[in-house]
Amino acid sequence: MKAKIHITLKPGVLDPQGKAIEGALRGLGFDTVSDVRQGKEIVLTLDETDEAAARAKAEEMCKKLLANPVMENYAIEITA
Repeated sequence: MKAKIHITLKPGVLDPQGKAIEGALRGLGFDTVSDVRQGKEIVLTLDETDEAAARAKAEEMCKKLLANPVMENYAIEITA
C-alpha cells in the first residue's frame, strides 16, 4: 500500500517560505494571491495489505520522525 503524508505548519506558526512564495507570485503579477502556506508531501510504500494497519504505521512514523507535532499538522492518505 502507499501512504501519502501531507505536512503543513499549524496556523499561527510563521511560514517564511510561504511569504517568499507569495512575494514572488505577486512579483509575477498574481496580485490576488494571499496567505500562502507551504508544506511537504512524503510518499511511502508499505508492505501492508490492511488499510488500517498501514494507516497505523504511517501515524507512528509521523509521531516519531516525519512531523513535529508542536509546529506541524499532518494528514495521511492510504491507497492501494
